[in-house]
Amino acid sequence: MGRFVTFEGLDGCGKTTQLAMLAKKLRLESPDWRVLETLNPGGTLLGKELRQIILEQRQESSPPSAMAELFLYLADRAQHVHDVIIPALQSKTVVLCDRFTDSTVAYQGFGRGLSNAMLGQLNSWASQAIVPDCTFLLDAPVELLLGRLKGPKDRLESESFSFFERVRHGYLDLARQYPERIVVLDASQSAEVLSELIFSHLMTVLTPAQEK
Repeated sequence: MGRFVTFEGLDGCGKTTQLAMLAKKLRLESPDWRVLETLNPGGTLLGKELRQIILEQRQESSPPSAMAELFLYLADRAQHVHDVIIPALQSKTVVLCDRFTDSTVAYQGFGRGLSNAMLGQLNSWASQAIVPDCTFLLDAPVELLLGRLKGPKDRLESESFSFFERVRHGYLDLARQYPERIVVLDASQSAEVLSELIFSHLMTVLTPAQEK
């Protein structure tokens, strides 16, 4: 099997940039490593359509309810795991994914107030019980991260400050629950410093797999 690595955090934390930087470093380190960059939602053709529905600002109608939003994310994840993640892992690929099940717990659980017990069960079904080998949580104060967002905001980026505070609390709670998997890094550091920290830690996860 390959290795499954996820990046989590609030918008503005730099996770998408760090994922791309890590992919480049991994490919330079050894051309024998197969590396796949993907995202959730949006990692499949269906996922791209669902992502647009989830994130677009709708003036003519009410936004999705918390439960409707949840099931849109879960539908994306089920297709993503089936079409992309499982085949890649079976081909011994290092899969780098921008968001996964932790986002659902943080945003729909802590942010929207949905039951974490329910989310755990639904996440498990949608993901076929796949758990990342390593998760990098890029964390910083909400005001700092929101200040980095430029241009028009999508529906989730337009949420209240208190919403993002709850989401951040949710992420940090998950990190306390799963310290062996979730690596919390200070997102206020420079992109170059973060990249080195991420690459260094990931080598401890990947090297045993490559030696088998």
